[in-house]
Amino acid sequence: MTKAKLRPVKLWQPDIAWEESDDGTILVRQTAPLGDYPDKITDRLDHWADVAPDRLWMVERGVGEAEWTGLTYAEARAQVRSIGQALLDLGLSTDRPLVILSGNSVAHALMALGAQYVGVPSAAIAPAYSLVSTDHGKLKGVRDQITPGAVFVDEFAPFEPAIANVFPELTIIAKTGTEWSWSSLVNTPVTEAVDVANAAITPDTVAKFLFTSGTTGSPKAVIQTQRMLCANIEQVTDCYAYLRDEPPIVLDWAPWNHVAAGNLMFNIVLHNGGTFHIDAGRPTKDMIGETIRNLRDVSTNWYFNVPAGFEMILHEMERDPTFADAFFRDMKLMYYAGAAMAQHTWDDLKAMAVRTTGEEILLATGLGATETAPFVLFQTEPQASPGNIGVPAKDITIKLVPNEGKLEVRVKGPNVTPGYWRNEKLTAEAFDEDGFYMLGDALRFAAPGDPSKGFFFDGRVAENFKLQTGTWVSVGAVRTKLTDALGGLARDVVLTGDGEEKLGALLVPFRPAIASLVPGGAEMSDADLFTHPALRDAVSERLAAYNAKATGSSMRVPIAMVLVDPLDLDKGEVTDKGSVNQRAVLRERADLVARLYEEGPEVIRSGR
Repeated sequence: MTKAKLRPVKLWQPDIAWEESDDGTILVRQTAPLGDYPDKITDRLDHWADVAPDRLWMVERGVGEAEWTGLTYAEARAQVRSIGQALLDLGLSTDRPLVILSGNSVAHALMALGAQYVGVPSAAIAPAYSLVSTDHGKLKGVRDQITPGAVFVDEFAPFEPAIANVFPELTIIAKTGTEWSWSSLVNTPVTEAVDVANAAITPDTVAKFLFTSGTTGSPKAVIQTQRMLCANIEQVTDCYAYLRDEPPIVLDWAPWNHVAAGNLMFNIVLHNGGTFHIDAGRPTKDMIGETIRNLRDVSTNWYFNVPAGFEMILHEMERDPTFADAFFRDMKLMYYAGAAMAQHTWDDLKAMAVRTTGEEILLATGLGATETAPFVLFQTEPQASPGNIGVPAKDITIKLVPNEGKLEVRVKGPNVTPGYWRNEKLTAEAFDEDGFYMLGDALRFAAPGDPSKGFFFDGRVAENFKLQTGTWVSVGAVRTKLTDALGGLARDVVLTGDGEEKLGALLVPFRPAIASLVPGGAEMSDADLFTHPALRDAVSERLAAYNAKATGSSMRVPIAMVLVDPLDLDKGEVTDKGSVNQRAVLRERADLVARLYEEGPEVIRSGR
């Protein structure tokens, strides 16, 4: 069969240089320098408001609503400047920033840019810290670190308990539910103070604070400077250069309190004069229908989702080919993050693209962190399998340091944070003696000895452990392979076995796939569905198939248990984005781990 051609798209052509020291440390970078970028990200708002004033910048619609509503670039600039004036009038500053508690919305975006326009940092906080958390502990930790001067929420009522508990003395700005009129806010008369404040912004000005997920304690306030945002989004655009000629059309649900959406997806649109459609859907059983409805309406040329979301979208394409036509019509890049993509999802998605369009469409991922704004490595070459995270962008140097048989990756570049707000100790601990930020991740060469072919994620250095025999277990690699082998029944796995004779796994179930497997599963409770004999048999068979190909005790997983109770946000087992924290789950579910090795009736054995 003739291989399908890649849909034409202008991408980077990196020239990679690398050097290895006597101690085995490897430095990898591109030889060409990064092009020019602005001193502050809101310069791009001013640019597009002048160049394309009537182009839509951002639109939204509620669940089930028919019409998209939003603002052009000219309208956005006017409202951003008015909001900036209002925030200056409130006395906000770097030491008294704006906190945003509610989720993605046009109003949220305006508030964030309004603050940035006058040099006031904003901090978007996971809504779950207010709406799901029972003790508001993490929200209090956020408050104590950055001492905010005002709070914004779209609707006051849902957030009232958290605000009363954590921010009782602060000015509250809301679209609805407070005496502050949104209309008066966005029409605040602008004085010379706005232009003076804007002109005073430098590349080192703090643009925003982004908080790490807080899976091992209180969230940390990661400083995001204007240089970080501007350099990083130019690095992205340099890699996916088609965006210079074809402004991005984006439909995205991912929360702006996380770096992937709050920096990358948000700013790729702003930097390149595109249009951002806020997706009210989610990659969940109850909300994926809204995403699919929106994707029928919006022809995107860059689409981002987690692997579980892509799998749900694929199910709809298989059911309705007209949806596949709509999805792939203008697509140039599909990007996944948040978890490893299973080989079957990868294969099915690429095959669906070829079947629908006759062309291969680039499917890629990368590596980054909140501390790197986030872009570090991205893949631009078509791959036969998932996982290759590519090579470093321009002006980024990665250092690969031998560490317990792995290559630990460290990063230096203009996109790297200067540190953690008001925490010199954490900042000092995050950088090595050469000023490289230490991600805590390990990489391996896609092609041994040739960094130009990219790298694969090789797990978190701190997650690895030894079996009783002294054999090291590469947790990241095994988690990826086992999740793939389970064929969609688990969206992630947590490996056990530190100090034990053999590996085990706690399976984080993926309900849509399990409900399709079990007769009548859609109507069952989680407890009944996740303990059903049909699921146990399927897991047992897939474990056996996986173990038949595994090599050695550090790869074989003979026992497993399905987690019936959902992961707990307050305990740090999962982030609001859905990322699973291996160490937190093991800590909080030590009783389940003990039962797993007792091999009681709830334990699933390989091939039995």
